[in-house]
Amino acid sequence: MTKRIIYIVFAAALALYAGAASAQPLSLAQISGYLNQLETAQGGFTQINPDGTLSTGQIYIKRPGRIRFEYNPPAESMVLASGGQVAIFDPRSNTGPDIYPLSRTPLSIILAPNVDLDRARMVTNVVSDETSTSVTAQDPDNPNYGSIQMVFTAAPIELRQWIVTDDLGTETTVILNDLVSGGAINSVLFNVQEEIRKQGN
Repeated sequence: MTKRIIYIVFAAALALYAGAASAQPLSLAQISGYLNQLETAQGGFTQINPDGTLSTGQIYIKRPGRIRFEYNPPAESMVLASGGQVAIFDPRSNTGPDIYPLSRTPLSIILAPNVDLDRARMVTNVVSDETSTSVTAQDPDNPNYGSIQMVFTAAPIELRQWIVTDDLGTETTVILNDLVSGGAINSVLFNVQEEIRKQGN
């Protein structure tokens, strides 16, 4: 692990501690309620990729079903989820985005219209300490699609980071920076066809 990645992880841990030094363990019902009332949110993110490299960018969430990752240079790529699909835009490609069903990704759990972590076999692990509650969840009908580990702090409840494990066992960590919930976000930001038109693919 490089010094920069160590610094990022350490800084994130300090932020969790500073933001929730007296936090109490959260119940699955509390976390489900928080996600269900989270209609819009935006902020920055730092991503630790499977190969150990770092990416940064801006994230936009509009539940249900929509999320947008805008990656800063040098990546300059984009990931959109909308209309039950996930589109991955690579600026080096001239064949358009790669498109997958959202339902086959663990992100579908937090973007669902009704998040119910109490559902049988949905949650596979819960870990709580004095600063945060970590919940690992999967699609109980399709556990082979992978899982998502979400980290929440309390007072108020906030989603701070997640780790997505895909169907191949590859992990990607997203640390959320200054995520602000509420406010209007234009739906065009999540329009895959409009993004294809803008990029000329």
